[in-house]
Amino acid sequence: MEIGVPTAAHFIFIPAVLIIGLVIGWILGSRAAQDAMAMEMKRRDERRK
Repeated sequence: MEIGVPTAAHFIFIPAVLIIGLVIGWILGSRAAQDAMAMEMKRRDERRK
């Protein structure tokens, strides 16, 4: 079995998958941060009452 030079598809596919993963992570992370902030604000409001 020979190990050859990667095809051109590797230079397109691998960065595309990485970018898609970053975008999905960014979206899910921002949603989680918003939910955490909303819960914290709700707790603070309940403590003040």
